[in-house]
Amino acid sequence: MRTIQNTLYVMTPQAYVHLDNSTVRIEVERETRLRVPLHHIGALVCFGNVMLSPALMHRLAEEGKSLVLLDHSGRFKARLEGPVSGNILLRQAQHRAALDPDFTLTTARAVVAGKLRNSRSVLLRGAREAADPGEAQTLTHCAESLAASLRAVPSAGDLDTLRGFEGEAARGYFAALNLIVKPQARAAFSLDGRTKRPPRDRFNALISFLYSMLMNDCRSAAEAVGLDPQLGFLHAVRPGRAALALDLQEEFRSVLVDRFALTLINRGQLSAGDFDEREGGAVMLNDQGRRLVVTAWQERKQEEVTHPLLDSKVPLALLPFVQARLLARTLRGDMDGYLPYLAK
Repeated sequence: MRTIQNTLYVMTPQAYVHLDNSTVRIEVERETRLRVPLHHIGALVCFGNVMLSPALMHRLAEEGKSLVLLDHSGRFKARLEGPVSGNILLRQAQHRAALDPDFTLTTARAVVAGKLRNSRSVLLRGAREAADPGEAQTLTHCAESLAASLRAVPSAGDLDTLRGFEGEAARGYFAALNLIVKPQARAAFSLDGRTKRPPRDRFNALISFLYSMLMNDCRSAAEAVGLDPQLGFLHAVRPGRAALALDLQEEFRSVLVDRFALTLINRGQLSAGDFDEREGGAVMLNDQGRRLVVTAWQERKQEEVTHPLLDSKVPLALLPFVQARLLARTLRGDMDGYLPYLAK
């Protein structure tokens, strides 16, 4: 048996979310819009100015269900969690491993290798589906550059060098993504390099929003298996930074988020009208766009893929949890090294 945690997203400004016995009720202007049994909810995510009853917050904490607060554009603000769970021995092993330079570098190399391998598969798929032979050739050339970066990963003798390889490869990858956008959509969705805080174009706004939701899933996965989400191996430790969740996220960015964003764009499910341009050049999904993306994202996460290591079907929603468990097994010494998820 396997369980997919259901996440309830509340995006309506001024919505009031509270408990009615064991049912979560959402009201807008005193009108009930939704009732959901609490036991059907694995996590509650609130965008912007959403009001919550103290009783609901206490109940979520008691039952170990996450409450995540995001701003109106999807940026992470806070998370409410109950008592720290998991195995203290596992967390001790994680902290010891983080002090071991060899383990840290080896694990960080695996994370970067997974990211580059999956990014390359996105470009190669784009090359196969490209209508223009010249663009297909360019995408293939960029994929070969990623392959060269992938071969260089084992030679990185320290984390700074490894991060340099990863950063250089990412610049080439994001430059090539524009060629996977269908020509008729390029006027509205041209990726002008990777920009964030704030994103400067619609493509960046879309993937930034999706990366936020993916990071929340990776953080939940780390915590669910008893790992400390703040202590990573590739990403440096900083106050308030979920470094391990960011590590777990890397191998999924291209195959889960970027590929999904390209699908939304190329199928015409998103248009320029789903975004707002702000003063100063920032571009954000508007309310209509966020609803569309969240709905499609939840549907997408129910799709299944074959996990190459488990050799069995796994819903996309559970991939971060599977990888977090593999990392936990590595830290316990049950596996020789961490193996990232590699998409076919």
